[in-house]
Amino acid sequence: MRSAADGAFFTAARDCTAVTERQERRVVGLVAASHVVNHAYLVALAPVIGVVAADLGVSIAAVGLAIGVQGGVVTLLQLPFGYLSDSRSRTLVLALSLVCGTVGIVMTAVSPTYRWLLVSQAVLGVGIAGHHPAHYPLLATATAETNRGRAYSLHALGGALGFAVPYAIAAGIDTLGLDWRWTIATVSVLGAAVSLVVVPLAVGLPATLRKPTADARPATRPSLSDVRRGAAALLSSAGLMGLAFLSFLTSAAAWCIRTYSPQLLADGYNLHPSTANLLVSGMLVTGAGTILLGGALTDRIGPGRVALGGYAALAGLATLLASGSLPVALLVVVLPFSGTISVSRPARSTLADRLSTRDDLGKSFAVVTIGISLGGAVAPPAFGALIDAAGVRVAFSVVAALGVVSFGVTRWLLGRVDGSARDPVATPSD
Repeated sequence: MRSAADGAFFTAARDCTAVTERQERRVVGLVAASHVVNHAYLVALAPVIGVVAADLGVSIAAVGLAIGVQGGVVTLLQLPFGYLSDSRSRTLVLALSLVCGTVGIVMTAVSPTYRWLLVSQAVLGVGIAGHHPAHYPLLATATAETNRGRAYSLHALGGALGFAVPYAIAAGIDTLGLDWRWTIATVSVLGAAVSLVVVPLAVGLPATLRKPTADARPATRPSLSDVRRGAAALLSSAGLMGLAFLSFLTSAAAWCIRTYSPQLLADGYNLHPSTANLLVSGMLVTGAGTILLGGALTDRIGPGRVALGGYAALAGLATLLASGSLPVALLVVVLPFSGTISVSRPARSTLADRLSTRDDLGKSFAVVTIGISLGGAVAPPAFGALIDAAGVRVAFSVVAALGVVSFGVTRWLLGRVDGSARDPVATPSD
């Protein structure tokens, strides 16, 4: 990720942490692998949502509500996990995330009733909640400023590949004639295997990477007044609040795309469910590639331009697909669909990084992730109810509208944050 001229060591994140190239690569690899697992857990129900609803005797909106419970738990635990990451241990949060997530996905696979499904999704939410507050501080501590956009893109690439995994598994399981539980069980086995590798290696990282520096840790436990002051400080940051709102909008759009694209292709274009799942898996893999493109463009032309281009493309493609008028031969246009959001993810992460100080990265990214998690809590049940009431094409028309609003919010945000946050290269004052 760095040229040889940069030397074998560099000082990361403007603290005094000396990081070798090998350590940097290990951190990026471990965090990306963890992101694969967490995102596979996150959308495990999406490719089988219709058969789960039929098997448990509930509506699609009810299964969407279960996914929303997961998102609600993730939202509630963002700041607590962010505090734990900033004050105690990033790798502790990472390990808790992987262990609890694996327990939750196993519970999901064996759910005998709808109530059990709700509980399992709540447990899964506890596991998913910790990954962003742990991942971003680890990346920011272990990577050079000039490569931060590409590091975030590799992290996001892992997440995008994780989104694709359940759809590919579901297509294969459907071909074998097995029920939806085998899809979830296969995801859980893969996740557990990766976790058994990631957790020991993460715990073995140097203490300077695993934990915040001594001067960055609070001397005492936070009081209620400390919590109120900290929350007020975060809420007073127009940049972070703007990014949190933007994250909510794009998360809602992404959840509709990931969860209900199979229904759009099956109901709107009469594709077989296994064909629809394979096409959605291909869409998410293609989106993973655009993340790498987005990271390179973010470092070259700046995060603002990349984000604006991605949201404009989202509005255009969503409108085209929602029309239901594409010939089947042209449905390959669905492949770059999720990439319209993916390309902007490294840009959004870079903006959040530059709007944060070094000792509040966990909390700052937790605030942004609250927006993402709220989208995950609201979008699945809301779009599920909309599909039940008005049809899947209407739901994707709303996605197009979210793309337009996201474009406008980004323009507003870039006009109000410090100018250095819009530049390709960070300045010493960032």
